[in-house]
Amino acid sequence: MVRRVVVTLLVPVRWSPPGVNLREWRAALAEDVVDLLARLSAADAAIAAGPGDRELADEIAWPGMKIYDVASPTILPVLAAAAADGYDQAAVIAADAPDVPGMTLGKLLQPLDSRPVAVAPGGPDGGLLGVATNLPAPEWLVDHDLDTATPQLLRRTAPAPGEVTSTAQWRRLRGPAALATLDPALEGWENTRALLGG
Repeated sequence: MVRRVVVTLLVPVRWSPPGVNLREWRAALAEDVVDLLARLSAADAAIAAGPGDRELADEIAWPGMKIYDVASPTILPVLAAAAADGYDQAAVIAADAPDVPGMTLGKLLQPLDSRPVAVAPGGPDGGLLGVATNLPAPEWLVDHDLDTATPQLLRRTAPAPGEVTSTAQWRRLRGPAALATLDPALEGWENTRALLGG
């Protein structure tokens, strides 16, 4: 049986809505992603905390949830930690997409049966929602953060472009324009919703 883990990476958050404390906003976004992952049936859930983020990770983790301390908030240290933990496949997800559907995450893992790397684009603001790989990660995969990476960037070092497949995109809440795309009818994202007064 294939062992899978989906890891919430505590990415930097540099913007919050007017009147909302930045740290509280970042915590709410991340907690909503963690809550979703904790309910997945096909994969374990974990959190990756870069320097200075262990306290936040402890605050939002579910009981018994694995927390990986990584040297930088980028993909390769997270994938290495998951491989060292004995997993066969791992996905690294940005912690600022509180309303991402579980189906979108499932689609990110699905191609790994035939491709070594899958990526989910991060919507109109660019970057990636997440990256998934078979473990250990391919040696040709270069380390990137999720804010600036693109599918094209990851394909540059691949032996063939088809080694990196793109899956369904989902936008991250990285600026004011993204707020208008939140759908109150979607389930989840309770912590983010509460901070927004809804």
